Formats: sequence, C-alpha cells, structure tokens
Amino acid sequence: MTKKPKIMITGANGFTGVHACHYFKKAGYDVIAVFRTSPARITDERIQMELCDLTDKHQVNRLISRTKPDQVLHLAGQNNVLESWNDPIVSLEANGMSTAYLVDAIRKENYHCKIIVVGSAFQVDLSMTSFLLHPYSLTKTIQTLIAQAWESLYGMDIVIAKPSNLIGPGESKGVCSILAKKVAELEVYDSEKVLTVNNLLAHRDFLDVRDAVSAYEKIFQIGKSGAIYDISSGKSRSLKEVTDTLQNLSKIEMRVHAINNTQEKILVTTNKELLDAGWKPLIPFEKSLEDILNYQRQNLL
Repeated sequence: MTKKPKIMITGANGFTGVHACHYFKKAGYDVIAVFRTSPARITDERIQMELCDLTDKHQVNRLISRTKPDQVLHLAGQNNVLESWNDPIVSLEANGMSTAYLVDAIRKENYHCKIIVVGSAFQVDLSMTSFLLHPYSLTKTIQTLIAQAWESLYGMDIVIAKPSNLIGPGESKGVCSILAKKVAELEVYDSEKVLTVNNLLAHRDFLDVRDAVSAYEKIFQIGKSGAIYDISSGKSRSLKEVTDTLQNLSKIEMRVHAINNTQEKILVTTNKELLDAGWKPLIPFEKSLEDILNYQRQNLL
C-alpha cells in the first residue's frame, strides 16, 4: 500500500481548514495543521498542530525547514471584504505577503512540494483595475500573481484553485450561514417571525465545502503547475431558493422580507478538468442547508 503524502494545511482553524484537516486525516494523510492562534476547532489528536504567523517571514522559514511537507494546501488569509476596506494593508499582508513567504520558504529548502494556493472568485486581471470591487479583490489577485510568478520563475509545482461560494456546517461568514443562524434564532426566541434578506434575486454558485475539499485532493493528484482550476457546483441559485429551502426546513412559519430585489447577471463556471478527472459534487444543495441549519441550532443550545 502506497503511503499517503504529508500535507500541510494553513488556515486550519478556518471554515474550510477544519473540514480539510479532518478529511485528509481520514483519508490516511499525515496532516500538519497550521494556526495563527489556538487550534480550538480541531478535535483529532492525531493531527500535528503548528502555531505560525504566516506574515512573519522568519517563523515561516523555520516552519518549512522543520516540517518539510510533501503538499501544502494554502487556505490562510483574510477573507472579509469589509475588513479589507478598513485596513487594506493588513489584508494585503495576510493574503499577498503570507503567500510569498510560504512559497519562497519552500523554494529555499530546495525540495519538491506541490502547493495549492486557494484563490477567490473576486480575483481579476490586474491590468483591468476598473474591475476591482474592493481591496480584498486586489489582495486575492496579487496572491494569485505571486503564486504564478514563483511557479514560472523558479519552476515550482504551484496550482491555483478558485472555489465558488462555499457552504456547509461550521463557522462561516457566508450568506447561507447568516440566514440559517437567523432562522435558528427565530425558532427559539419570542420575536416577530421575519427573515430579512437584502436581495432575493441575487445569484450565487453554492458548493458544499466538503465537496470543495475533495476537489482539492483531486487537484493534488492531477493539477498542472501554473494552472487555475475553478471549483463550483455548476449551477447558479438565487437567494430566494435559499430562503425557500430554509422555510421548508424550519420548524416555524416565517415571513421573508426583501430590502430590495435587483436582478443580477448570472455567472456559472464549469469544472471540465475536474469532471474529466472523475471529481463531481456529491452533496445536494438541500442537504448542505439542512446541515448548516442543524449546526446553527446546536450552537444556540
């Protein structure tokens, strides 16, 4: 039996990071979970825990020199748009410089390591700055450019993964988790049973985070250096579909109130390379929302 690689997962205390750590450990990998602060959300004692501030070059160099992972899933970063407006430099350090320190530390150790840098649907062609929506978009674009530059200039094995809107149980700041938390509160508290949504006609491609993590494993297996792989469900859904499903899953009668309803352009990405390689989403949208709602209910107890 072939021994599975030693994989380092940065941002291990985040929404995707927790799922990734447990997924890869269950699949037989040696997992190194990297945290900036206490690893409170990782419960598997077999996972190697490492504290490291990825915006500190010297800490990153020591971490890579000591652990020498075979694979790195780079999830760490700042993913809050509002925070990027408030402090763009901190966001740039968290998304751009942490990536540069990480890939360069691996370069200096001069050994083969496959790296997946997880980008964002907000990354753009930097020459088209009019398409930048916020500083967060800039930082994710720079992150991708850094990864591609180290792949091209130094011949490193670096791949970019670009997931759509990830949903599922766990601590997430995504719209599905926010709405599910509100539904869970309405079920328990004596208040007007109204679920308020900004725009019911807003569309997103929602993909379960557990399916995204399995896609990352597939990219480690088949991903070509320098390539960008879209990861999505391939289906765009409106927030009305989200609220309708939550209403059906709820234990109470509630009314949905939309602040405004503005039709948005529907964008759908394809996963041709991953689908051709045998990966496909397995968790239905309704199941994802059910698991999110149950998670929020449990957190209210």
